[in-house]
Amino acid sequence: MKSEVAKIDGDTPTMRLLALLEVIAEKDQFFTLQGLVEETGLPKPTLHRMLQQLEAAGMLQRDGDNRQYGTGVRLRRLAETLLMNNTVHGARHSVLSQLVGEIDESCNITALSGNEVLYLDRVETTAPLRFYLHPGSRVPVHASASGKLFLAQMSPAQRKRLLAHVPLERFTPNTLIDLDALESEIERVRRDGYAFDDEEFLPGLICIAVLVPGAKGRSNLGIAIQAPTMRLTSDQALQFLPALQRAAKAIAAIDAEATPGNSAFA
Repeated sequence: MKSEVAKIDGDTPTMRLLALLEVIAEKDQFFTLQGLVEETGLPKPTLHRMLQQLEAAGMLQRDGDNRQYGTGVRLRRLAETLLMNNTVHGARHSVLSQLVGEIDESCNITALSGNEVLYLDRVETTAPLRFYLHPGSRVPVHASASGKLFLAQMSPAQRKRLLAHVPLERFTPNTLIDLDALESEIERVRRDGYAFDDEEFLPGLICIAVLVPGAKGRSNLGIAIQAPTMRLTSDQALQFLPALQRAAKAIAAIDAEATPGNSAFA
């Protein structure tokens, strides 16, 4: 079945570009001009011109041999801004605040942004010892509990492509910088449905995270608990898992209500 782009051939150029961006936004891998021609049914010269316009605007960028396209910096920044400031932000923040009130540790909502994990929202504990990581902070995907969850959703080829552009930097003695070790950890994460950051990004910081369920099975939204290791062990963190999962489901319900029939993060 042809894409919606083919159905608005008589609409304005701006609407056609927006429709093409919708098609592109659903892709989790690089794509080619010919692939879009086959998917949309639009003429090749027309699509080529549209891709040139989007590339010039910073919405797309070429990769590898210049024949493949991926999302550009400007489009990713736009998506991040919408995630941090959309109309459901207040409702999600309320769920996050309730979770912090229940467990008395700092919690945050995250999303995958390129090869990093972006903090969309965060509520701090009232405890005197805590780590300050404000909304907008970024952490490397391989050294983050949420990042491992996002990686676990990808195919091996997608992970390889993403990590090939990311030096696996060591931040602490616990950071996983060996690809085989990271793959083994990702397999455990996929099996268990939750992930730890056991002092892998910052010394003395432990984190446990789960994904916010997506309507189509995949999700680009995570929720995590962070605490100093002197106050929380991994075994103790597991006791918070039911509360974390309840909060994740509550956020999923909020997103589903805001976008009936289609989660924006699936």
